[in-house]
Amino acid sequence: MEFKDQLQRKIFLPKTPERIISLVPSQTELLVDLGLEDRIVGVTKFCVHPNHLRKCKAIVGGTKNYRFDVVDALQPDLIIGNKEENDKEGMDQLSEKYPVWMSDIFTLEDAFQMIRQIAKMTNTSDQGERVIQRINDSFQCPVPFKGTCLYLIWNDPIMVAGKDTFIDFMLEKAGFKNLAKGSRYPVLNLEDVILLNPDFVLLSSEPYPFKENHLLYFKSILPESQIRLVNGELFSWYGSRLVQSAAYFQGL
Repeated sequence: MEFKDQLQRKIFLPKTPERIISLVPSQTELLVDLGLEDRIVGVTKFCVHPNHLRKCKAIVGGTKNYRFDVVDALQPDLIIGNKEENDKEGMDQLSEKYPVWMSDIFTLEDAFQMIRQIAKMTNTSDQGERVIQRINDSFQCPVPFKGTCLYLIWNDPIMVAGKDTFIDFMLEKAGFKNLAKGSRYPVLNLEDVILLNPDFVLLSSEPYPFKENHLLYFKSILPESQIRLVNGELFSWYGSRLVQSAAYFQGL
């Protein structure tokens, strides 16, 4: 059967995939929640959920660098990636040998489309619709507006989630107004942060592992702002982990 991914690329699958490699942690977890753990043959070193998976599946590298020899030994009949998280050159190289399906996600609706397409390719559409329904139901209760924010993903240099990102969409769902004006992940200097004077500074747990000492530092330079350590997975993972996001946002 022929399928189209979220980059509008066509791939052909002669049969339901039985040997799947996932190069995106959130989509790896989705495969497991669709009941496909036994069909996964390879994951990245960052695929931490469920936590036992890296002990029983081949590690094919990270999200940017791939062990092509390991991939070739696994002989996958489907590789699942993402435009933002995966290295284009490497994905293009893999596409020369294997069916590669790519996601590209900015909104919840994009996430739902991704879940539906992966479920359709793997003949798990009923399970996929149940996951979507649970996520959709969880977001039906509006979250009150909390205030303005900056969402930091990196330190030294300070990088924030800007426009045209899934995190920006989720910040709105969580009741925040994102003060970052630039697209994607702009770099700010300390003076920029102070001048913007956000009501909240959200320090993400990933990709940079912000800790208590960073919270105290930003509190010292922004004494009027609320500084919070937040679970980055619940703002940026667009697979089945979204089931947990709405309740987390309510509790922030």
